Amino acid sequence: MRIFAGPQNDFASDSILRRLAAMSAQQNPHYDCFIPDGVGAPEAYARTSHLGIGAHQDDLEFMAFHGISSCYQQPMHWFSGITCTDGGGSARTGPFADLSDEQMKTLRLKEQQKAAALGEYSFVTQLGFTSASLKDPALRPTLVDELETLLMTTQPEVVYTHNPADKHPTHIAVFLAVIEAIRRTPSYTHPKKIYGCEVWRDLDWLCDEDKMALDVSAHAELAQQLNACFESQIAGGKNYGDAVIGRRRANATFYDSHHIDAVDQLWFAMDLTPLIEQPELSISQFVGEKITRFQASVLEHLK
Repeated sequence: MRIFAGPQNDFASDSILRRLAAMSAQQNPHYDCFIPDGVGAPEAYARTSHLGIGAHQDDLEFMAFHGISSCYQQPMHWFSGITCTDGGGSARTGPFADLSDEQMKTLRLKEQQKAAALGEYSFVTQLGFTSASLKDPALRPTLVDELETLLMTTQPEVVYTHNPADKHPTHIAVFLAVIEAIRRTPSYTHPKKIYGCEVWRDLDWLCDEDKMALDVSAHAELAQQLNACFESQIAGGKNYGDAVIGRRRANATFYDSHHIDAVDQLWFAMDLTPLIEQPELSISQFVGEKITRFQASVLEHLK
């Protein structure tokens, strides 16, 4: 486990953070917490207003840029991130082809830290789970425990995570863990808004009433710099940076067929807040209703 907070490392004074660090050290030797501006950990957690929870290094920058941009250089708002996996299973070709899993974990960790520094995050925590462990329902409760502690410690106003229609199994595992963790916490700590964001499958298919269109036009240069931090993936034959910017621009253009573009870039999300406001609501029912509305809309137009 590594806990790095720049010139100050003040964790020992806070019992909740000691509990989190001890739990993380026991479960995940690759656990890492990075605080770019070096403030004490209690302050870094407490000032968090927007929190992104993603499966892999780079998911935060791709899916939660709305939160990063909203908080960038805003003294009263701070974006923080949680990356759940260790990066060891990442694809690798070209200059990274011969890296071992351990070397890839170290590289991916540093790429995520670089992005956090550029984006001026309050903190970024990398939990160090393997993707395989998160996809195993028997092992997922450990992730839920850690997320519950982090959510209780930060109590953000807005949460960004994966959406339940994503086609990546690890993304779905993280989504399920996030919802369970928030449902465990007291209602007075719940975020005001929870966004399930597109990544591996876009959300253009959602009916407009089910679609959250997040304006991500601001800080375009920062967006490109953040995407470029993840060189190990881009060099591996997947230019995610260009693809993400392309999707954002396409979303803005194709969002409305009858009006000129109001913004340059949009990112789509599901509003997951009802899953927290109605804890008895089945996730399958929640998603199924959106699919049914989409189906009805398509068939109605064919008439």
